[in-house]
Amino acid sequence: MAQVNRVLRSINDEDAAHCVDIFLRPDGSIGFEEYRRDVEDSRGWFPIGGHSSRVFHEESAAFDAALRAVPWLRRAVGLA
Repeated sequence: MAQVNRVLRSINDEDAAHCVDIFLRPDGSIGFEEYRRDVEDSRGWFPIGGHSSRVFHEESAAFDAALRAVPWLRRAVGLA
């Protein structure tokens, strides 16, 4: 059985067209990725950030890195 990442936190932008997921890998490391979806495309979310291979040891470190890397995220969480 394939092991999968477990999402710890998912944050949508104001239009729910983009999101950032902070996730826990099976090896215990933490990561994040930015995704987008188009309402006319029923296939779901697509990774667009290229961040999923970054490795963190704490959720807060991954979140801080996501805040620096994803321009809309600060506004979405009320920091801008």
